[in-house]
Amino acid sequence: MSDEIWLDCDEGWPDGPVVLGVGWGVSEHLVRTAAAIAAALGQHLVCAFVDPAGYLAEWEPEHQRTALSLEPASNEEAHFPSQQLRRSLESVLGQPGETWSYRVLDGDVAKALIRLAENTDASLLVVGAGGVGALARIERLLEGSVSAALIHRQPRPVLIVPRS
Repeated sequence: MSDEIWLDCDEGWPDGPVVLGVGWGVSEHLVRTAAAIAAALGQHLVCAFVDPAGYLAEWEPEHQRTALSLEPASNEEAHFPSQQLRRSLESVLGQPGETWSYRVLDGDVAKALIRLAENTDASLLVVGAGGVGALARIERLLEGSVSAALIHRQPRPVLIVPRS
């Protein structure tokens, strides 16, 4: 993409789903905000959980790869939290279908969300603001800020929803 303005106000908001990055402790406020924006834009909401302990086979050194596909190495331990999260989303949004869907991805959170946004031609990425407190600061120091990585690594608009 060139340096041109991605959103031309004369043409309206770009088509494409709204991608919502959700974590294990997702807030109802974040989910409702993203759903309301997607509905106002007339777009599908894609809720994406990224398991940072998983990884895509393509990210292994070439001499260590056991697969040539983009299929992730399975992390059985992540199935329970991702299913719990899906049930939490369903309690707020109802059953997945025409208005929303749920994806489970693996790897670096920001990279996985960027890849999903590119593959779905998303019009907007939505994430929650980072946590507060010493533990959250240490986590950001070790792993980095997902919202900062999204803002700096890809051209789509990013909405950071504060905690309610």
